Amino acid sequence: MQSTKLIRLGAVVALTAACRPSGPDSRADSTQPAAVRTVASTAVAPHGAVVDSAPAKFPRVPRPSPLRGLYVNRWAALGDRMWQLIGVAKTTEVNALVIDVKDDRGLVLYRSRVPLARAIGADTVMPMRAERVRAVLDSMRAHGIYPIARIVVVKDPLLASAKLDWSIKRRADPSTPWLDKNGNPWLDAGQPGVWDYAADLADEAVALGFSEVQFDYVRFPDEKRLVSEAVFPLANGRVRARVIRDQLGALRKRVAAAGVPMTIDVFGLTMSDTTDMGIGQRWEMFIDQADAVLPMTYPSHYAPGSYGIARPNAHPYEIISHALRDAKRRTAGISGAARIVPWYQDFTLGPPHYGAEQVRAQIRAGHDAGFDEWLLWNPGSRYTVGALAPANDSSQSR
Repeated sequence: MQSTKLIRLGAVVALTAACRPSGPDSRADSTQPAAVRTVASTAVAPHGAVVDSAPAKFPRVPRPSPLRGLYVNRWAALGDRMWQLIGVAKTTEVNALVIDVKDDRGLVLYRSRVPLARAIGADTVMPMRAERVRAVLDSMRAHGIYPIARIVVVKDPLLASAKLDWSIKRRADPSTPWLDKNGNPWLDAGQPGVWDYAADLADEAVALGFSEVQFDYVRFPDEKRLVSEAVFPLANGRVRARVIRDQLGALRKRVAAAGVPMTIDVFGLTMSDTTDMGIGQRWEMFIDQADAVLPMTYPSHYAPGSYGIARPNAHPYEIISHALRDAKRRTAGISGAARIVPWYQDFTLGPPHYGAEQVRAQIRAGHDAGFDEWLLWNPGSRYTVGALAPANDSSQSR
C-alpha cells in the first residue's frame, strides 16, 4: 500500500474559499448564501411548478468522445453562471456539464414527482422552476452539450433526519443517530431505501432529458471514530466494501432500465490504497459495478511524501501520473471494468495558486497515461477558462 493520506480539509478550510468544508470529497459549495447553507428549514422561497417528467421522453444528447466536463453546483445552476458555463462549453473543448440534481444537503434542484422527495421537503428550498429546467436542458441539447445529473446518495442530512430508522445509529444507544463532526446524521449505506430513493431521482432526471447519472457519496462516512461509535445491523456480517459493492450492483440494475450510463465518484486515493480506507471503497470491489468510475484525483489532497514527493500540490503532473498508473495496474484483468474518467483540481488549496499551468499539467498527465477524458472540479463552479483549448482544438490543453 502506498503511504499516501488524504488531507482533512476541515483543518485547513481557512486557506481558501475553494476548499470543501466537510472532508476530502465534501461536495459543498462554500459560496452558497448563508440563509440556505443548511436544510434545517425546508419551507424557504417561493415554490416552482412541479417538474412534469412523466408524460414525455426528451431526446438525449449522445455521449461525446472524449468527454470533458465541468461541475455545476446548485447555486450556479440557479443563477446566471449556468448560462456562462454553457457559453464556456460552446467555445472550448468542454462538452459536458455535471449538474447538481441532489446535493449533499439533500436538496433536489427542482420540484420533484418522487413521493419521498416531496414528503420530506427536499424540493422546496429555492427550486428551479420547470420552465428554466427545460430551457437549460434544451439549450444544452441544441449545442450538443452532454448533461449529467449528479445525485448524492448516502450523505443526506435532510433524509437522515426525516427517516431516523434509515440513519446510522450510535453503538451506545441504538435508538439515537450517530452524528458526524459537523453534528449531522448520515444514512446507513446498508439501507436499501436510501439507494432506491437515489434511483427514483435518477429515473426522474433521465425522463427530463439528462443523458447520464452520476452518483456521489457512495460510501460510509470518512471518520475513524465511526468504528467504535456506530453500529450497522444491516451489514449481516459483510465488510463495508462488500456492502457498497452489493448496493452499487442493485443500483446499476435500476439505472440500466432507464437506458443511460451510471457513473460513480470515488476517493482519488482508492487508486493506490489497497484497503477500503474505512469507507467501503476498495478499487477491485467497485470497478466493475458502474459504467464509469470517477476518481477525485486532486494533488492538494495528498499528504507530504506521497509517491516520494515532498509537496504533492506543487507537482500536479507527477501526482496524476502516479495515481493513474496505479489505476491501470489494478484494473488490468478485471472483467467488465468501468471506464476511468478522473476528476482534476481547478481550485487552490495551499501553495501554489492553481491556474492554467497547473490545470493543464493534470490534463497532460492524464493524456500521457492514456486518459483523454476528464472532469474539472471547482466548488464554486468558477473555472480557469485559459486552461481550456478552443472548441475542436484540444491539443492546446496539453
